Amino acid sequence: MKFACQNRTKCHCVGRSINFMITSLTEAGDIKATIAVLEFIISSAAKYSVDGQSLSSELQQLGLPKEHAVTLCKCYEDKQGELQEKLKAQSMRLSRLAGMAWRVDYILSSSVLLEVNEPSVQLKLNVQDGMTSEVRPVSFTMTNGQLHVMLMGKTGIHTSLKNNFIWN
Repeated sequence: MKFACQNRTKCHCVGRSINFMITSLTEAGDIKATIAVLEFIISSAAKYSVDGQSLSSELQQLGLPKEHAVTLCKCYEDKQGELQEKLKAQSMRLSRLAGMAWRVDYILSSSVLLEVNEPSVQLKLNVQDGMTSEVRPVSFTMTNGQLHVMLMGKTGIHTSLKNNFIWN
C-alpha cells in the first residue's frame, strides 16, 4: 500500500504513468482499480485542501484499516503542495488562438470556369491546445457572405455579453 501510494503521488505530480513494479506485487485486475481509487482520493483531497488528519479519519470511517490510512495520508502530506500546484496548472485549460494569417483571392478570369466568382477569403488559424501547448494550424476558405455572417455573429455575441453581464 505504501509503495502504491508513493508511486501514485509521485506520478501524479510529475505527470507520467505509474511504475509497473506494482504489477509484480498485485493481480492485473486489481492494479487498475487500486490506481483509480488512489488517484481519486489523493486528487480530491488536494483539490479541497484536506489536512492529513481529517483524511485519515474519513478513510477509517469508510472501513480502510488504520495502518493503510496512515500510510496513504503520510504520502499525501509529503506531496500535497506539489499536487495542488499540478491541479491548478491543469484546471480550466482551453484552446486559444496563437496566431492568424489571411488573404483574399480574386479570380479575374479562368479558362476552366465559365463565370468568375466573388472573391474568397483564405484563413489560417494557429490554435494552441490548452493542455499540451501544442500549436496546430487550421486552414479554411470562406466566401464574402460567410465572412460577413461570422463577423456579425461575433459582434452580436459581444454586444449580448456586454449588455447582459456587469463587468467589474
